[in-house]
Amino acid sequence: MKIIVVGCGKIGTHIVAMLTHEGHDVVVVDRDPVVIDSLTNIYDVMGVCGGGADCEILKEAGVDKAELFIAAAGSDELNMLSCFMAKKMGAAHTIARIRNPQYNDKSLNFMRENLGLAMAINPELLAAHEIFNILKLPAAVKLESFSRRHFEMIELKIKDNSPLVGGRIADIRNRFSAEFIICAVHRGCVTHIPDGNFVLQSGDKIAIAAAHLQIQKMLKEMGIIHKEAKNVMILGGSRMAIYLAKMLTSVGNNVKIIEKKESVCEELCEALPKAVIVHGDGASQELLLEEGLHQMDAFVSLTGMDEENILMSIFAMSNKVPKVISKVNSDELAPIAGSLGLDCLASPKKSISDVVIRYARALKNSIGSNIETLYTFMDGSIEAIEFNVKADSKLVGIPICKLNIKKGILIAGILRNRKPKIPTGNDVFIPGDRVIIIAADMHLNGFQDIVGQPIKRDEV
Repeated sequence: MKIIVVGCGKIGTHIVAMLTHEGHDVVVVDRDPVVIDSLTNIYDVMGVCGGGADCEILKEAGVDKAELFIAAAGSDELNMLSCFMAKKMGAAHTIARIRNPQYNDKSLNFMRENLGLAMAINPELLAAHEIFNILKLPAAVKLESFSRRHFEMIELKIKDNSPLVGGRIADIRNRFSAEFIICAVHRGCVTHIPDGNFVLQSGDKIAIAAAHLQIQKMLKEMGIIHKEAKNVMILGGSRMAIYLAKMLTSVGNNVKIIEKKESVCEELCEALPKAVIVHGDGASQELLLEEGLHQMDAFVSLTGMDEENILMSIFAMSNKVPKVISKVNSDELAPIAGSLGLDCLASPKKSISDVVIRYARALKNSIGSNIETLYTFMDGSIEAIEFNVKADSKLVGIPICKLNIKKGILIAGILRNRKPKIPTGNDVFIPGDRVIIIAADMHLNGFQDIVGQPIKRDEV
């Protein structure tokens, strides 16, 4: 599929990397010739140097043949104008990055309708939502919802004293009354889709799928404290901090933001009347302690410097803050942060990945597309995809145990008539089901892709 990406900063470059990895025909547009040279050398893409709102540049990029046009430049207004022009010049679908918190839902809906936007994406808002979800369930490293929140998947890191240590997957579910399934295990540098004989170890990162209430029940049975973080300290007054603070204060959480620029503090006071804004250097350990770091349920570091976020997060951990989350955009620094004990990292550029990949795959398989939701887990090594089973699917009515399910595929859950279910081999798919599939080291474009050669019905 031909895709044009305008604006190749951190977000745009990450989008290019994702789309080329998916095998799309990508054209990049940026004003900086150094950026164009770098991208064309690293990735198999074509480059055009120029502005995204220049009709001649868009014509040179082949906008009239583009199936998807993504504007990710630094200016929201430029992105909207680029998408408007691209749509008028023949691009089939357009996506604009719009980050400014002043654009509320009504404004975005108006712009989508009148500019012909397929989607408006906000990396900082997406990342803030992820952090908000984790703060509601601090035991998790990552939490995502499926099937309109009827089903959830969480990542947990197994600690030395966990009752899961030394347990076989086949035995673990029998030890707890909660209904859940362990979908994936990340150990060292390898991610496994475990069978029943797989034995869990301390330090493993596991992905668990279950209904929301069952996850709560499971954590309680495992003795894991999972109360929501009520008192939250945020380091840095970024856009992401504003989005997160609004979410937290709207549900009654106590939020304190540390920001060293006085002008930004004034803006924060106006935007966040329910939060406490502190003017000071968040890199000062003494200041954090004076502002009550020891009394906090969570510490979230969202400054513009990954190194500062990592260091101050380690300081918060050393002061026994129960939940510590750090924004780390750098691909090089993320594994270092993990090795230092920071297992809960946020990255706006990675938050955007699932949204763009899901949309691109849905377009690629646009006729009868059945991808509803897509998330990546375990540092991107597995995908969790929600499919809507159509009436004409060849997999309808056949017991799961009779299907030739590909290696590296796990059927994690079925939502039928709003009731979530952990499937067994005797279950069958029926039209209208929402099915959650776990896939390791492969890209699924449609529900049919979970099987090799479908078994013939007369052989079932």
